[in-house]
Amino acid sequence: MTETEAREEICRVGRSLFERGYVHATAGNISVRLDDAEGGGFLITPTDACLGFLEPARLARLDAQAQQTSGDRASKTIALHARIYSASSQFGMKTRCVIHTHSTHCVALSLQACGPAPRELLPALTPYFVMKVGHVPLIPYHRPGDPEAAEQVAQAIGRYGEAGTPIRAVMLERLGPNVWHDSPAAAMATLEELEETARLMHLCGAAPAPLTESQIDELRQTFGAHW
Repeated sequence: MTETEAREEICRVGRSLFERGYVHATAGNISVRLDDAEGGGFLITPTDACLGFLEPARLARLDAQAQQTSGDRASKTIALHARIYSASSQFGMKTRCVIHTHSTHCVALSLQACGPAPRELLPALTPYFVMKVGHVPLIPYHRPGDPEAAEQVAQAIGRYGEAGTPIRAVMLERLGPNVWHDSPAAAMATLEELEETARLMHLCGAAPAPLTESQIDELRQTFGAHW
């Protein structure tokens, strides 16, 4: 993907998420890691930008050290995104896009979560959640932009990766999910599946039974699910 294509795709995905209610006001951000052939570094949505009204030329451009080189002022979450790119790459994941939203049902579930750490946002409720999203560790609350949150996200990526179950999402308690994949479209699809599963959890009322271990193992064997 060229830098021009990446800029256009960030704006397209941002507009789609905004129009369908996955983000609101100036919440959320999207970044893309550029290929070396495009000069490397990152693109990220500007701070306090509405994802529904992004302009390709105004996206923040950063170098490989996450230092801004052009565009409007970068979102403060670039530090977290950079840790996600670095940590996930250790497990062979082709991470080219990170999306963060304040998706309603995911945030609501994080307000209800209880029990000792480590915790996860959702059990294995549906086959597509298992296949397309996987485990979603719940990161305890930190203020937006707190470096400790980035550290804990990186640790979670490492912990799950070393266990043979690499992850594509984490949930920041009271804030929202961060999801990542090899393109903006694929990251958006992961977010959609995550939020839909959280919505199903709410609609069920009483806690639904998760898939059985034999059912999950069948998904592993048939589709290569990481669970």
